[in-house]
Amino acid sequence: MKKGRKGVSLLLTAMMVTGLFAGCGNTGTETGGDGKTTSVTLNEVAHSVFYAPMYVAIEEGYFKEEGLDVTLVTGFGADKTMTAVLTGEADIGFMGSESTIYTYAGGTDDYVVNFAQLTQRAGNFLVSREPIDEFSWDMLKGQDVLGGRAGGMPQMVFEYILRKNNIDPAADLRIDQSIDFGSTAAAFSGGDADFTVEFEPHATLLEQKGDGYVVASLGEDSGYVPYTAFSAKKSYIEKNGNVIQAFTNALQKGMDYVQSHSPEEIADVIAPQFAETDKQALVTIVARYYDQDTWKDNLIFEKESFDLLQNILEDSKVLSERVPYENLVNTSFAETAAKK
Repeated sequence: MKKGRKGVSLLLTAMMVTGLFAGCGNTGTETGGDGKTTSVTLNEVAHSVFYAPMYVAIEEGYFKEEGLDVTLVTGFGADKTMTAVLTGEADIGFMGSESTIYTYAGGTDDYVVNFAQLTQRAGNFLVSREPIDEFSWDMLKGQDVLGGRAGGMPQMVFEYILRKNNIDPAADLRIDQSIDFGSTAAAFSGGDADFTVEFEPHATLLEQKGDGYVVASLGEDSGYVPYTAFSAKKSYIEKNGNVIQAFTNALQKGMDYVQSHSPEEIADVIAPQFAETDKQALVTIVARYYDQDTWKDNLIFEKESFDLLQNILEDSKVLSERVPYENLVNTSFAETAAKK
């Protein structure tokens, strides 16, 4: 175990390492020059239109063009996605990069390294039980809000915005963090709380049902934040650099597509990933993310973004000692992909 890296709360450190003894090994195979397809298991933190470029890469066959057969698994939470990566159940994880900081600061020897940043805005929205024509954040004072997991990016960005607006998350409102990720929209429909913080498609579906109204975008109000990135164990990247490069190349093609096509065209491509969402709703959701400049034009996770992430972690009191960018971010694969 590495020495001198500490400062994360015991709760978060324990959460990240709970699955370490569940199994080992990885599902990927070495890519050779014989044209064979390489199997890769990708665990995503959630299944959301927020991650449209990744689904474009799947549906347009970009991963296959790069010789990869990608199996997509939804982890339903960064802690579960990180555990899957650490135990070898997944080769690559897609989640908030705060999880990689937690595991590194907790002393994990074979820590998880970020190699491609996908989103540069928060992807969740504040939903009110009643329509509000001119919303301001001070309207949350004294209210009940369904929030996210402690130490997760959705909750930390929410608290970051509250503090920017001189609102104390602990004293000025009541935030319920007891409901599982992905279940808050159903709880809100059932009558819980005055507001809820939701990803798409849940925010739009609440509007369609008349159960809620989107009144603010956390992505717009928080500014540019390195919200999600792709990562893998250091040992996996060292042994499978060609796989990581091929994976990143495919992702870059997906990023290029969303930069050069309309929300309607993007919605058409990713529709098979969201069969339960009707076409108009899907276009609405894509347009929301498109208009707030959610997706970068490349996958390079820059130091300034990593520093901002650590600022947010410190502000949320979950990190007291910074970790080195050079250890937790590898930009070589994204830089190569951007040049293609």
